[in-house]
Amino acid sequence: MGGPRIREIPLRMIVPNLITVLAICAGLSGIRLAFEGRFETAVIMVLVAAFLDGIDGRTARMLKTTTKFGAQMDSLADIVNFGVAPALVLYAYVLEEARGLGWIAALLFAIACALRLARFNVMGEAPNVPGRHSDYFVGVPAPAGAVLVLLPAYLGFLGVDRTQIFAYASTVYAFLVALLLISRLPVYSGKGISTKIHRDIVLPLILIVVLYVSLLANYTWQTLVVSALLYLGSLPFGFRAYSHRAEEELGGLEPEPEEDQEGGKAGAVKVADDRNAD
Repeated sequence: MGGPRIREIPLRMIVPNLITVLAICAGLSGIRLAFEGRFETAVIMVLVAAFLDGIDGRTARMLKTTTKFGAQMDSLADIVNFGVAPALVLYAYVLEEARGLGWIAALLFAIACALRLARFNVMGEAPNVPGRHSDYFVGVPAPAGAVLVLLPAYLGFLGVDRTQIFAYASTVYAFLVALLLISRLPVYSGKGISTKIHRDIVLPLILIVVLYVSLLANYTWQTLVVSALLYLGSLPFGFRAYSHRAEEELGGLEPEPEEDQEGGKAGAVKVADDRNAD
């Protein structure tokens, strides 16, 4: 009679999980390269891992192959690619010079990333909150945190000496990025931008994207430094815009949100999907 028949699985269902696995391989390979002293390649591998981890969810939704298994796999990959890999690469590059403090900073960043992702998973189960809340992340998203925390490495590749002072400054910086991950700071997610683009800005938008990619390919570290600094500089403006919208909505007699089970507000900022934060 034979055993149970094995149901065939369409190839399109495997593609998102394959991307997730490749992202994990890239992140772990970056760690190995860092401890072998090939730091530039290691950082590139971590950035590739972050990119792949950021598109697997989009790919699954585009192919209509979202599954619970894929969601769990992606959550586990996020901790490796956005938390563990950047922390260890940065530690091997410069934080090691700060001795115990550098290791503590690397640990705190990895743990903060795990807490950030866990909070996202919990808040993602809450009902959708309309209005300004759906347009903002709660704290800096994990992919952005991974790119930001490697800023000392970008500077080092541009010629900044890895002195002990630079190591301690990098330690403080990594700690601050960890705080941004677990903070309640409203960070604009871009989810409120319409998917339809006006005809007049299509060509300029394409040129801007091509320009950025070209700069990234030819002036990789300079472009990443500027991008990280611009992102950090945009955080106060995002908070100001959120506060302004809050005042407008409250001025329109918005009902007072009720206390939730954790003692916060049920109308708290809704966390946007980390996978869309690339």
